[in-house]
Amino acid sequence: MSARPNQEAAAQRAENDAPHRAGFACFVGRPNAGKSTLTNALVGQKVAITSNRPQTTRHTVRGIVHRDDAQLILVDTPGLHKPRTLLGERLNDVVRTTWAEVDVIGFCLPADQKLGPGDKYIVKELAGIKKTPKIAIITKTDLVDSKALAEQLLAVSALADELGFEWAEIVPVSAVGDKQVDLLADLIAPLLPESPPLYPEGDLTDEPEMVMVAELIREAALEGVRDELPHSIAVVVEEMLPRTDRPADKPLLDIHANVYIERPSQKGIIIGPKGKRLKEVGTKSRKHIEALLGTPVFLDLHVKVAKDWQRDPKQLRKLGF
Repeated sequence: MSARPNQEAAAQRAENDAPHRAGFACFVGRPNAGKSTLTNALVGQKVAITSNRPQTTRHTVRGIVHRDDAQLILVDTPGLHKPRTLLGERLNDVVRTTWAEVDVIGFCLPADQKLGPGDKYIVKELAGIKKTPKIAIITKTDLVDSKALAEQLLAVSALADELGFEWAEIVPVSAVGDKQVDLLADLIAPLLPESPPLYPEGDLTDEPEMVMVAELIREAALEGVRDELPHSIAVVVEEMLPRTDRPADKPLLDIHANVYIERPSQKGIIIGPKGKRLKEVGTKSRKHIEALLGTPVFLDLHVKVAKDWQRDPKQLRKLGF
C-alpha cells in the first residue's frame, strides 16, 4: 500500500499548524513602473488609481489581501524621482518614510524598458536598507518575448551583485494578463512576521472614502489631457452627504468636489468646449465611485484655480499634501 495519503495528511497537518502571518509590503520603482496596477491585481479590486501618465500616485494607498495563511497589506508609494518642485520633494519624503516602516520591499521594473539611471538610483537607496527583505518584480511581462525577459532578469540580478546585496526573490509578473500575480503573493507571505490579521476580513483598503473618491475623480480628469496638465490637477471632496428626502430603498449620495488647476489657461482644457470634458469626467468617475461605495451618487464638480499650488506650502497643505 502506498504511503502517499499519509504524506498528504502530514503536509495538511503541517499547513494547519503553520502560524498566520500579517504585515506590510511596499512596491517601489520609478514612475509608471506598474505599481498601482499590481496592487489592484493582488487585491482583486481597484484601490489605487492607474494612468499611463507618470507620477499619478500621491498617497500611499494600502490595499489589503486576505489569505488563509496570511494578510498582506500593500503600501503603494509614489514613484521616487529627482524632484523639481516642493510637491516632488514631499512625495520623495513619503517614499523614504514608508520604506523604513514596512516588512518587505518589492522593487518594480517594467520588462519592456531598459534598466535606467532612475532604477539604479532607487536600487542604490534600497541597498542601504539592510534588514528588510527585497524582492525584484519584473512587471508588464505581457509586452515582451522570453529573450527580452531573460535579459531583464539577468540585469536586475547583476545590479544587486554590483551593489553588494541579494534579492530575496526575483519574480516576473503581468498584472494585466494575470500571470504569476498569485505566485508573488505566495512569495511575499512567508517574509511577513507571525501575526493575527491586522484588518477585518472584508476590508480592502484603509484609505478614507473621501480620499478614494477624490482619487477616482482625478484619475478620470487625467485621461486624455495634454502633457502639461497631469501634475497640475488636484481634487478635494468638500462634502459627501446622503440626500435627506429619499425613500430608504432609493438612497442617493450627494458629492461636492473641486478640481484644482494651477493657471486660468488650464481651466478650458479641463472643462472642454461647452463643458463636454468636465461632463465626461463626472460620468466616468461616478461609475467607479458608485461601484466603490455601493450606492447611487449625484456628483457635483467645479473647476477652480489655485495659483502655482505645487510650489506653495500653504496651498499644498490645503490640498492635503
